[in-house]
Amino acid sequence: MQPERACIWLIRALPAHGDAHRTKALLSTKEALVTEGTDGSEEAALDDLWEYDQQVYRILRESQDMEEGRAALFNYLKDLEWKYRCGEMNLHKLEWATAMEALHVFNNLISPRNEKIAGFSTLEYLWRLANGGWGSDDGPSPGFVEEFKHLLKAINGQAGLSEGWLGRILADEGVEPVDFAAIAGRAAGVARSNFLDHVNEKVTEWLSRHPTGLDPNLIAKRERNRQRIIDFFDATLDHWYDYRWQLRYIFKGQEGLERLQQLVPLTDEEVEAIRLCVKYDIPFGITPYYLSLFDFASTERKEDAQVRSQVIPSLHYVERMMEHRDDREYYFDFMGEHDTSPVDLVTRRYATVAIIKPFDTCPQICVYCQRNWEIIGPMMPQAMASPEQLNTALDWFAAHPAVRDVLITGGDPLFMSDRMIKRMMDHLSRMEHIVNVRWATRAPVTMPMRITDELAEMLGGYIKPGRRNVCFVTHIESAAEITPDLADAVYRLRRQGIYVYNQQVFTLSTSLRFQTVANRIAMKKIGVDPYYTFYPKGKEETKDYLTPLARIAQERKEEARLLPGIFRTDEPVFNVPRLGKNHIRAWQDRELIAIRPDGRRVYLWHPWEKGITPMEPWPYVDNSIYEYLQRLEEIGEDPKDYESIWYYY
Repeated sequence: MQPERACIWLIRALPAHGDAHRTKALLSTKEALVTEGTDGSEEAALDDLWEYDQQVYRILRESQDMEEGRAALFNYLKDLEWKYRCGEMNLHKLEWATAMEALHVFNNLISPRNEKIAGFSTLEYLWRLANGGWGSDDGPSPGFVEEFKHLLKAINGQAGLSEGWLGRILADEGVEPVDFAAIAGRAAGVARSNFLDHVNEKVTEWLSRHPTGLDPNLIAKRERNRQRIIDFFDATLDHWYDYRWQLRYIFKGQEGLERLQQLVPLTDEEVEAIRLCVKYDIPFGITPYYLSLFDFASTERKEDAQVRSQVIPSLHYVERMMEHRDDREYYFDFMGEHDTSPVDLVTRRYATVAIIKPFDTCPQICVYCQRNWEIIGPMMPQAMASPEQLNTALDWFAAHPAVRDVLITGGDPLFMSDRMIKRMMDHLSRMEHIVNVRWATRAPVTMPMRITDELAEMLGGYIKPGRRNVCFVTHIESAAEITPDLADAVYRLRRQGIYVYNQQVFTLSTSLRFQTVANRIAMKKIGVDPYYTFYPKGKEETKDYLTPLARIAQERKEEARLLPGIFRTDEPVFNVPRLGKNHIRAWQDRELIAIRPDGRRVYLWHPWEKGITPMEPWPYVDNSIYEYLQRLEEIGEDPKDYESIWYYY
């Protein structure tokens, strides 16, 4: 398309409301968007779409074909950007910055290069949306429409980020930020301090929705739950605090299901999911200690949503695992560990750190586990690696002096015997190049009594100042998991010089406003340092647990940032399949290249090795923001509280 012709497209008048063709097109598209059982909100979304930028609609409607529309759109976006850069548009500086990011994204979405990578054309869906080229059952979803509605708002400086989501709430209550142009000195300092007090009041209101397991009321409830379990098994408190007793009475198999039904209320769906796990040998298990964290009075998940969802799989998860029972070792190996294992038990994706997996089971099965393709069941007797395998793996570490950090994981390796743990530490401590040994374990959370004084003292004995360190890495998912027993276990480790770090997996049940902030505060109280917050990998069997990338970016900027820096030491990361961890805050590590008709964003993730060694990027389909917000609404959240999520690209 010639530049002169493109300019004509930019100045033509919008078709009149009586344009029969336009009306027919819009009705056709609406019909495609409205699905059975909806309340008409999809129609409203389509009505709203073009009002934020009628030029875009005009270009798409009046183009003879999609390629002509692409060229005209590119010219329009380029012209709009230049107007911003020339200062012709009067925008708040933060809206200006958001508009520039959004323009970059829009150009990415209409790029032929990105269409080739994604395997489809986002522009084609948008062009057909404007021109009514959809049937009743193949049109873009409401999620697709919402993505472009917010993108059009952003490129026109209407995102509203300059006010801030909390700023609007405070303004409605008559609380205004300090105008430093009007006051200065002590008066300004006092005014600013008062304003921050109002901010903290609102934050505290949000935090109150996420009680910690250190709360006296919750402690009392769980002590009653504990006693009920103890009485059920005709046991004693001494038995309870013996990890061997805990291991003996893990809730697993048919007997475990029957015992659960006698102890705690379960929904029909929960019972069916567990029943299918038992029938088809899908890993399932709950420790008696962790069961005591359940709400024994209700199945509504108002108090224990994260705890239940951690261990009771959804029916979708179970059905997907059933479909791939015979090939799950490869089908569910999302990280491609088969392709990064130089010898049995060892995984290596980085130059100076490697994983060893000596123990292939856990006392409790976490639904989100990335190694669900390896784990057979809770505390399976064949889970310990053979002496030959273990010796070969340890010899590999001895032969690779580049590896300075060893991550011992599994399964949960802390449930090996003390004798086997000592044997491994003896081997590793003889390797001069190993300066850090990390134990990756959920034991402090699922069975804190496993951290005995003897075990802590033994592991602490391998710490040599200036020579070698030993630390723990665990998964504390929410403040509800942080209990006095967990606090005691952490203290036993810290007394021996062993620091404990946390890697939270950012699932649907841990992603509510200020929920992760509550978790960070509770962790600091017991001496655990936040380390990573993992964006959950898009394993299709865990669909019910996933969040969009934008939500973890939003949490970091709008919630975590309100904490002191030493409380928010966790780095949000995405463990890119076969490549390794990428920092989500690093815009240069990813490109938003497409939006699918179902509203899911497609990213091109750059390798962590970019600028270091050659490695190809990885295309990845994210989770739908629209569907995520719908699910939040289903569990009682107000999607308006998350409105800015659309502007995190």
